[in-house]
Formats: sequence, structure tokens, C-alpha cells
Amino acid sequence: MGPQELLALDRAHVWHPYGPMPGAEDPLLVSSASGVRLRLADGTELIDGMSSWWAAIHGYRHPELDAAVRDQLGRMSHVMFGGLTHEPAVWLASRLVEITPEPLHHVFLSDSGSVSVEVAVKMCLQYWRSTGRPEKRRMLTWRGGYHGDTFHPMSVCDPQGGMHSLWRGLLPEQVFAAEPPAGFDADVDHDYVRHLADLIEQHAHELAAVIVEPVVQGAGGMRFHSPRYLHVLRELTAAHDVLLVFDEIATGFGRSGALFAADHAGISPDVMCLGKALTGGYLSMAATLCTSGVAEGISQGEVPVLAHGPTFMGNPLAAAAANASLDLLLRGDWAGEVRRIEAGLRAGLAPAADLPGVADVRVLGAIGVVQLDHAVDMLAASKAAVAHGVWVRPFRDLIYVMPPYVTSDADLARIGAAVVAAAEVG
Repeated sequence: MGPQELLALDRAHVWHPYGPMPGAEDPLLVSSASGVRLRLADGTELIDGMSSWWAAIHGYRHPELDAAVRDQLGRMSHVMFGGLTHEPAVWLASRLVEITPEPLHHVFLSDSGSVSVEVAVKMCLQYWRSTGRPEKRRMLTWRGGYHGDTFHPMSVCDPQGGMHSLWRGLLPEQVFAAEPPAGFDADVDHDYVRHLADLIEQHAHELAAVIVEPVVQGAGGMRFHSPRYLHVLRELTAAHDVLLVFDEIATGFGRSGALFAADHAGISPDVMCLGKALTGGYLSMAATLCTSGVAEGISQGEVPVLAHGPTFMGNPLAAAAANASLDLLLRGDWAGEVRRIEAGLRAGLAPAADLPGVADVRVLGAIGVVQLDHAVDMLAASKAAVAHGVWVRPFRDLIYVMPPYVTSDADLARIGAAVVAAAEVG
């Protein structure tokens, strides 16, 4: 089937994320990918500045990841996880416990990041119900966040910038603090700390947990904040008998410059969500980790099990890919590579700061952001980047990149030039 026939079928039948049906514009047709490049059906090659929505940290067709999946396919592609177990999942869970902050000792595997947040919320609600305090059923978060597209995660997304308002009256009504003050290196704003303290104290009797994206707020606005606010949340939640959840789906596995964003603060939550880069972008898998206290609390309840069980939970192919991805990450100099990418992005994006219509340029780890003072013309910006041989996917007022860790210095320079060009027309 030729490219035009495929695109016609795509227009007729395929509903793409955050898009109308039928689509307003034809997507680019990818025929293959290798290293950091996407090869289109017409032969064009684009450097992937997005790591396929932040997941493909080792790039594409990595021989070790390919071999791990092929080897596992020769054993079994899937087996139900209820009443059965297998080595790839057991080994993966053990390794996640080893590399995440203490004392996260228990791992619930699921299919996607949004589901891992659903599981985290369910853990918190069921913990309090099981320990005799069912009135603790609300979540507190700060504005500017994004936690997924299923219903409970949507309820803790930003109520204006996210999809919360579309479902008002159907979603649980959560408690929202103001956005954390911007700046990874910024001093702590004591007025903001008092704001957090007042909200948590006022609602402690009904709060199951506080949930935030640590250090980097991702799809809600690509904002960075000081790790010291994580210390504040840890102290306040402990003092007021509230659980603390970190959503590390976007930040986990080195993206922010630490293996996990919580490591910037040297603290641990009660529950942590992981996804995206978990399998190196090969297969869909996520994980929700919790402390023994949370697990034991749930086990005390009238229903002494966590009431959740995805069909593809612990999928062997995904677990094998995740183990191979962890091998690559931990065996290599991931921290040095992320620092190299950070330096390359700082140099490459710096010229954008002088462009009219640019409000801010910021970089943290392997994350680079150009923020406009207006809504980006996504089509024009994307076309400008493609003309420079780079794939980006702007949204709202942001043109941002999260390249694979294997991106070369030369390709980083091309990504920087493409983003600057996109900002000029966006």
C-alpha cells in the first residue's frame, strides 16, 4: 500500500491524540526509525527531538533492546499475572526497588503512566479506608500540573490549563494550591510555604494525599521549581498525617539530571509513579511503587487486596525491554550524557531569547524549553523545524525538546537551530 493510500485510510479511520476526527492536517508517515532519526515514507530523515514523547531515551533499534525483546519473544510474549509470575517482572520490580529512594519496597506494574497514577490514587484512598478513615478521600496538588488523561488523573491536572473544566461535575473535586514559584535554583518563597502549610492543615482531615510532579511540571507547562519545596511537602504531609505521591513518569530515569527528580531533594514519597522511559520507549509499561506502611495498611482492610488488576500487568516482553533499558542506563554514564545534552541545549536555544515574542528560555537536564508570549502556531512551528531536519511537537505557548540521551553534539546543534527557527515563525 502506497503512502497516499495509507494517509487516506488514516484520515478516514485513525483518531490521533488531542486531534479532531477527521484530522485537520495529515500526519507525517514514518516508515522506520534508527538511532535518533525517524525515516519518513518519502525518504526524509528527521532527528527526533521528542524521544517519542520522552520515552525513547536510548534512541531506536538499539541492538541490546532489540535482542532482549527477541529473546523474550522466543520464551513467551505474555502470560496473565494473576496467580502466575515470571522472571522478567520479578527482576524488574526488584531493580526498581533498588534504584528508587528508600523506603519504596513494593511495585505494582501496569500498562501506562495515566493508569499508574490511577493506581497511586487508589492506593491512597484504599489505605485510609482500610485503616478506618474513609473520610480522607481528596487529593491536594498545585496548579500547573499534568498527571494523565483518565478520570482520577484528570482531576489533579491543572483545572484551567488542563481538561478539568470539560468534565466539571463529573470529576472528583480536589484541593489546589497555587503554582510553585518558578526556578530550579530560586530561593524558597516563604509566603508560598505558608500557603502550602495553611492549605494542608485546613484540609488534613479530608486529604488522602498530596500528589505533585517533582522539580519539573511536564505537559502542564514545562515549568521547573526548586527541590526544596519537596522537603516542605514531605515535612507538612508527615506532620498532618497525609500521604505524599510523586509522579515521576516524565522525570524518572535521568531526564532532569538526577536518576529520579526526588533525588535532587534527597527525600522519598510514600508512593511513586514511573512510566515513559521505563522500557526505553519500546513497549507500554508503568509502575507504581509504595512503602511497606502503605501496603500493610491496605492489607488490614475489609478488602485486604489492592482492587486493581490490568490484563497485561507485568507483560514479559515489556518487562524484558525495561530490564535491558535499565542495563544500558545504569551501565553507562547517563549522568554525563545528560549534562552534555544540557550544555548543548543551553548553547543551541540561547539565541531564541533575543527573538520577539519569546517570553523565556530554560533548560534543565535533557529538557529544553522556549516559551512564547502567545499561543504557538503549531503547524508553522513544526514545519519550520522539519525544514531544519528535526521533529518537535509544540503545544500551547511552548516549543520544547527532550532528545534521546544518545543524541550527538552535532545533532543537538541542529535541534537548537530548528527550535530557534520554529520560535521565529511560531
